[in-house]
Amino acid sequence: MQPTIKNDPKIINAWCTYDWANSVYSLTITTAIFPEYFLGITKNGANGNLVDFFGFLVPNTVLYSWAVSIVFLVSAILSPFLTSIADYSGMKKTFMKVSCYTGSVACAALYFLNEHTIEFGVLTFVLAGIGYSSSIVFYNSYLPEIATEDQYDRISAKGYTWGYIGSVLLLIINLVCVVFHEKIGITIGFASRISFLTVGVWWLGFGQLSFMGLPKVQQKNNRGNMLTNGLKELKKVWDSIQKLPLLKRFLVGFFFYNMGVQTVMYLAPLFAKEVIGVDSQSLIATILLIQLVAIAGAYALNMLSNKIGNTHALLVGVVVWIVICCMGYVVQPGMSFFILAGSIGFVMGGVQSLSRATYSKLMPVNTKDHASYFSFFDIVDKMSIVLGTFSYGLIRQLTGDMRNSLIALGIYFVISIFFLRLIPSKQVYNTQMPD
Repeated sequence: MQPTIKNDPKIINAWCTYDWANSVYSLTITTAIFPEYFLGITKNGANGNLVDFFGFLVPNTVLYSWAVSIVFLVSAILSPFLTSIADYSGMKKTFMKVSCYTGSVACAALYFLNEHTIEFGVLTFVLAGIGYSSSIVFYNSYLPEIATEDQYDRISAKGYTWGYIGSVLLLIINLVCVVFHEKIGITIGFASRISFLTVGVWWLGFGQLSFMGLPKVQQKNNRGNMLTNGLKELKKVWDSIQKLPLLKRFLVGFFFYNMGVQTVMYLAPLFAKEVIGVDSQSLIATILLIQLVAIAGAYALNMLSNKIGNTHALLVGVVVWIVICCMGYVVQPGMSFFILAGSIGFVMGGVQSLSRATYSKLMPVNTKDHASYFSFFDIVDKMSIVLGTFSYGLIRQLTGDMRNSLIALGIYFVISIFFLRLIPSKQVYNTQMPD
């Protein structure tokens, strides 16, 4: 078998096609249509907004937020093992296929979710999320094998762009069915369930195009144990971080502000429906607005970082997030809601983009083990989502008011400031690998 030719346009396009394929999950299922549909079928029942989940009565918004927590908890636990298996066996493509098939079929199976099949729907939603997160592990691990290091940024950005275009395109198609369901002659519930089916078909179908173009055999690393190599690599990263104070401070700060950012991203639709009372069409239009504004925000915050440095730009973004939490506590339907949504979109894209760039600059300059460092970063990201979404649901459960959950998010952002301000705001950090 001939080795893979790096920077081959056909292979690069095949890799980017998978981003086009699976990004529909993150937009349609986790953001736009599924949260709205889930709230719709679980409200005003025999127990009000309480859902009978395997004999336990749980508020529908709490159940949804905890389901998201479970997705990322399981994904964080699996991540180092999946990375080890991929490196050890060279079977990235096979495991990527299994993850793709699991996630896409689970998305399609959400078609059968209704008010009588809540337990089935929640478990299927969790399985779809795990399939998505797992496939991303193998997808990302392909990049060093198909491209040279000087092409990473360009190819990664290309994949992101393809994913954005594909996800928005399918969402618009599905929104036409949802918004104009009466003219089509179907119920809004049926239109929503059809959208879940289309996500599964889209993901599975375009995934095949990606698999056809990606190389069959990847480089193997048979040293050590297939299951525990990943844990050993993470332990080495953990030990090195203890000797890198700037990187350590950043990761702690990132953990806290990411709890707030990601929780808002995943649970904002629930807040808009339950607390503000936004109608379905306005909510969907708002989600599209956020997606578009996020791109502008990413460029704007990066331009700001070029002038004042990464951490100062991140501090600006975190302060804006604190203001957003305060605005969310008092926001009402109408123009103030759209201003709030636009603000979220603007700072959301910028903080996410700048976080990855800042972490890259704080990594030891002479390390060649980028995969392990980013695997560690991925786990920190996922665990912050777990705690953020779980605490959000817990506070809603204990107090009965989702607005109180915003107070916790605001506190997370404030805590992050204390760590970020301890990092010099430079464009390049001269960190070295510890002895």
